[in-house]
Amino acid sequence: MSSTTTAAPRGAARPPVAAASRRRSSLKRPEKIAGYLFVTPFLVVFLAMIVMPLVYSGYLSLFREQLVGGNAFVGLQNYVDALRDAAFIEGVLRVVRFFFLQVPLMLALGLLFALILDSGRLRLKRFVRLSIFVPYAVPSVIAAIMWGYLYGPDFGPFAQLADAVGAPAPQFLSAQWMLPSIANIVTWTFAGYNMIILYAALRSIPTELYEAARIDGAGEVRIAWSIKVPAIRPALLLTLIFSIIGSFQLFNEPNLMRNLAPNVIGTSYTPNLYAYNLAFVNQEINYAAAIAFLLGFVVMIVSYAVQLSTQRRERR
Repeated sequence: MSSTTTAAPRGAARPPVAAASRRRSSLKRPEKIAGYLFVTPFLVVFLAMIVMPLVYSGYLSLFREQLVGGNAFVGLQNYVDALRDAAFIEGVLRVVRFFFLQVPLMLALGLLFALILDSGRLRLKRFVRLSIFVPYAVPSVIAAIMWGYLYGPDFGPFAQLADAVGAPAPQFLSAQWMLPSIANIVTWTFAGYNMIILYAALRSIPTELYEAARIDGAGEVRIAWSIKVPAIRPALLLTLIFSIIGSFQLFNEPNLMRNLAPNVIGTSYTPNLYAYNLAFVNQEINYAAAIAFLLGFVVMIVSYAVQLSTQRRERR
């Protein structure tokens, strides 16, 4: 048994592969140029509004304004002083306490709302979804002012209700309850935002999994705990990282509550508030830049540690 192969005649014309590839590349060139043109405005704004200010802030953090000699280069001395600054360390620890107090409750509420909406057994689902999400559309400054009025020990509705029943007015603005009061404002604002993220993740799960689980006799609670929650772990991790960043960026709420309780909230209540007062009140711009960069490093390390620990658990 033999096989024969026929070779193409020497004079036969071969397909112009190189010419065709050059033609395709020439056709793609305008598309590449158009892509760069579309991306250029974003790159310009990103460089001008984010990269350049960060570089300049990093440059400022390496100097210090002195009475003798003016602006002098001190290297990393500002960072060393920040690590020894009791006010800064106390603010960071307070934010950590705020994170463990507020974030679990907020994420639990967002997950609960998302599961209820995804169950399909809720009437007026669009209205309920919009009602829960609406607080996120309220600016944080307005939310803090509104809740500050509600917390008022003299004129707030809670104080008036307590006075009507003959009970003492709740001290929401006291040193003991200030952190939970701020946590309540942030939870009210961002629970709906996290709900939308988790609800969108739930809608991407194939419904065949639910049908198979129901055939096996699983109830809605079992389906939610064993199928839905494990399937949206990436979305839960995303909301957790966003919450870590938001907790360390806490500024508007304590800054406005400070007017109502100046004896409770000081200039270093949170690291962001501390950096703001250093830069714009005390005119210590160099030290404030170092505080801001150090806070950014803390957020980056904590976020990376959470993500790394989550990935290790998934590999197990």
